[in-house]
Amino acid sequence: MASDITVQTAHRPWPLPRTRWFLFMRWHDLLFAHWPVRVDSIRPLIPGVLDIDTFDRSAWIGVVPFHMSGVRPRYVPMLLAFPELNVRTYVRYRGKSGVWFFSLDAASWLSVRAARWLGLPYYDARMTVNVHSADVQYKSVRTHKNAPPAEFSGRYGPTSPVYHSAPGTLDHWLTERYALYGALKADRIVFGEIHHAQWPLQRAEIELRKNTMTVASGVDLPDTKPLCHFGRYQEVVAWPIVQIEHS
Repeated sequence: MASDITVQTAHRPWPLPRTRWFLFMRWHDLLFAHWPVRVDSIRPLIPGVLDIDTFDRSAWIGVVPFHMSGVRPRYVPMLLAFPELNVRTYVRYRGKSGVWFFSLDAASWLSVRAARWLGLPYYDARMTVNVHSADVQYKSVRTHKNAPPAEFSGRYGPTSPVYHSAPGTLDHWLTERYALYGALKADRIVFGEIHHAQWPLQRAEIELRKNTMTVASGVDLPDTKPLCHFGRYQEVVAWPIVQIEHS
């Protein structure tokens, strides 16, 4: 329950917002697939007001497929469930580090429309997720009108016991993020806060069959295997998306 989530705050890098959360979600069978890239290769793709966050002087690109259930605004008796896949890197703005979303594909017409109205780069996609005891079969094909084509297909799953990452490690830096940034239009950068318990991570592997998600955003990945982490389940609350003020 959301009330239980907000009691667990010791792991956060800054206090919870003083206002009430707006959206509740359950995230299932999530894969963090990450590749290191040069900062200068993505700097032109991100608004200059945001600093690119780095680990050992490298930026990182993440491709993150998962599926959601129980998605509902606060006090609204409606529950949505759908797959989502995001392409991301990491940025800082006025002391708060967070996720920069290049794109978010989702198989929910309503959610895509609502998120785009708020200023986030969401896209319609046709998606299938088949979960077995040991692995997840995931496929996504972008169907959004007049958007760059993007496709992802692969099989992934955990390869280690569950653990919690230690502060200062790459695992922790890649996964413990409590703010998001994005821009559907160049002159409107938006920001939002989220909260969840610390990730119960497992090391993971993926059989990657197709991935043009980053190409659609103008990002070229190195020809190397991604660093993968798996999270079976997470309950999340989010606060309203707001436009950041910058000159």
